[in-house]
Amino acid sequence: MGRQIEEGLNVVEAWNRANAVIAYGKSGEISTNHKEEVEMTVACLRILQAGLVYVNTLVLQHVLAEPEWADLLSRADRRGLTALFWEHVRPYGEVWLDLGRRLSIGENPDE
Repeated sequence: MGRQIEEGLNVVEAWNRANAVIAYGKSGEISTNHKEEVEMTVACLRILQAGLVYVNTLVLQHVLAEPEWADLLSRADRRGLTALFWEHVRPYGEVWLDLGRRLSIGENPDE
């Protein structure tokens, strides 16, 4: 029981570190007491979180579909996988998005 609690806390702490990177202004803290601004900040953070998890899930599915991974990962390894990673996030600088094109994560980039 204690091990499960510790593992759950580790997931929460990792996600809180990701939130500090995603919403990096003022050390990741919401810097207003205005209810509307707090609600908007939290809503935007949740949208970013969902987008991050979605892209990470696509990447994991693509990697795990490769035959060489099928024999390398045990069931326990697969249970330990999570889409809650953010080390590839670039929190500073400009990121150019072309919303007219899809991300080429799968076999067919034009899909």
